[in-house]
Amino acid sequence: MLDQLPVFRDKIESLKGPVFVFGASGFIGANLFNEIFKIRKDCYALTHDATKAWRLKLLNVPFENIVHCDILSNNSVQEVFEKYKPQTIFNLAAYGAYSKQNNVNLTYETNVIGTVNILQNCTTEMVYIHAGSSSEYGFNCTSPKETDRVEPNSHYAVSKVSAAYLLEYYAKVFNLKTLNLRLYSIYGYWEEPDRLIPKLIENARKKQLPSLVSPDISRDFVFIEDCVEAFLDAALKISKETSGKSYNIATGRKTTMGNLVDTSRRTFNITQEPQWGSMSNRKWDLAEWFGDPSAFETDFGWKARTPLETGLSKYSEWQAQIKYEDRVIPAFENPKLNPIITAIIACYKDAQAIPFMYERLVKTFNDLKVRYEIIFVNDNSPDNQEEVISAICDKDPNVVGISHSRNFGSQSAFLSGMEIATGDCVVLMDGDLQDPPEIIPAFYEKWMEGFDVVYGVRVQREMKPHIHFFYKSFYKVFQGLSYIPIPRDAGDFSMIDRKVVKELVDLPETEQFLRGLRAWVGFKQTGVPYVRPERMFGVSTNNWTKNIWWAKKAIFSFSFAPLELMSYAGFALTGFSILGIIWQILAKFVFFRDTPQGISTVIVLVVFFGGLTILGISFLGEYIAKIFEETKKRPKYIRTRIRRGSKSYKTADEIRTLVKQLRK
Repeated sequence: MLDQLPVFRDKIESLKGPVFVFGASGFIGANLFNEIFKIRKDCYALTHDATKAWRLKLLNVPFENIVHCDILSNNSVQEVFEKYKPQTIFNLAAYGAYSKQNNVNLTYETNVIGTVNILQNCTTEMVYIHAGSSSEYGFNCTSPKETDRVEPNSHYAVSKVSAAYLLEYYAKVFNLKTLNLRLYSIYGYWEEPDRLIPKLIENARKKQLPSLVSPDISRDFVFIEDCVEAFLDAALKISKETSGKSYNIATGRKTTMGNLVDTSRRTFNITQEPQWGSMSNRKWDLAEWFGDPSAFETDFGWKARTPLETGLSKYSEWQAQIKYEDRVIPAFENPKLNPIITAIIACYKDAQAIPFMYERLVKTFNDLKVRYEIIFVNDNSPDNQEEVISAICDKDPNVVGISHSRNFGSQSAFLSGMEIATGDCVVLMDGDLQDPPEIIPAFYEKWMEGFDVVYGVRVQREMKPHIHFFYKSFYKVFQGLSYIPIPRDAGDFSMIDRKVVKELVDLPETEQFLRGLRAWVGFKQTGVPYVRPERMFGVSTNNWTKNIWWAKKAIFSFSFAPLELMSYAGFALTGFSILGIIWQILAKFVFFRDTPQGISTVIVLVVFFGGLTILGISFLGEYIAKIFEETKKRPKYIRTRIRRGSKSYKTADEIRTLVKQLRK
């Protein structure tokens, strides 16, 4: 059943391509995309609702057929239309149908503004089929015809009615080929496991019944295969006469909860008696909710062909075949199976590399079938980095751009991104592509095994031998001097679990050395070897002065060895001095009475002890300077702007409010 080719293969082959399926991560969208994709590969799953991307992951959709598009951004929609030039567009993107989707503004933005953005980019050669809802009829819900009055009874219903009128407007004024399909109670494969029919089938396979509402509540149940065929028929048979109209996709049969349970008990031989009222009725549950599909049957020749008993049996077979309890339910309930990975990129003079970094990151995340967030931190770079980052933000709502008031350094850039990251884990990377995104899958594998910190171990550097020797020597010395075990040859490039990120962000230190703090906080850690390539563009912003500064910062942050060394040297030299005094006395009066009184010895001793004193004071001064910096409690960074997708936050109050909302 999973690999079975659809019975409507000819219809799929007849579609004008390429084919877009907006909302392909949702229940109906995933089914429609999957059936078309079995036959042809010029079908693309467009998704922005990352919370439902588990379906595309379990369907093992290739990354090149998943297109991330924010329909709330006209720029995002325009870009994907220009790139792929679709000819058939199915729009199943919606918000507000479920009780857990209770953001009123987002309901209207998605269902109305999103629809406008797509329609604005359509041409008269394209076909646009829209997923409407039977809820558009609202209170007038008893077998209404399309010409009957709509009486919406919720914000969701009002927004869907508005979208229906938009389609009619664009059809009449701009001659677009548009159609609105008012869907009734669609059920079947890939439906959310917490919905009625999936729960019913899951329990029926165990010869049980789920919690139930009143037996008088009714639905008009349409099997998913019939629904998919309705979309195909609509796209293939739309005409000038039908364009802009709304049609009911229903069976025309009223099925009460009592009827549904009786059918299920017969189909699956369930002896358990139903416990009516064990679940509260929803406020929009009505006793006479069913549709009249006669108009669509007349104009398009479609009719729901699957009886309820057959649909329930097919769904039960599918659940068994796909290992529903082991795969679908965990994927739906456990975000660890479909996590968000946040990549934080510290950028300075990396304008040329950023677009390549973005493309490689998106490809990597799509290969992994995970949700992603990419945060580019512009650490006040003198080039056109900010414009480059803004352009990417405009086309991808999963990208965040942060701008700093001055160059605070890579450590502050990482912390700035970590503070507002929303991912289940973060990946720290430099913007010059010397941290290859292709290593992330190896990090991800270790993280999924339970490691909280996975760091990259540089087994080889593509650089000049003497510089390579310097780095190797530093890490060896640093590892020996540090008072905590710090991995050798491990830089900032790493994947860090959210709970570790929170601890790092909450540390009060002003001047932070992340690779040392990462080891200091503990947790379960491991390394992944990789070859660090040369910088792709430009020249390194590091030099010998900066490298020595980094070495000092590391050693004085995580080692007391310099102070200890001076203590040991003080004891040793004091001992040698006492021995020297005794020897001078014995030599003068006992062994070598003619020993001359030479000034050279005095000079050497003065210089030696003077240099040693200055060295000791300088070591002590480094630690005092760090104490001085920490007592000032200056902020680690100052943000001047945050871009989230196409939205920009510039004022201090806007940025502060956003950070407070995002910081978990």
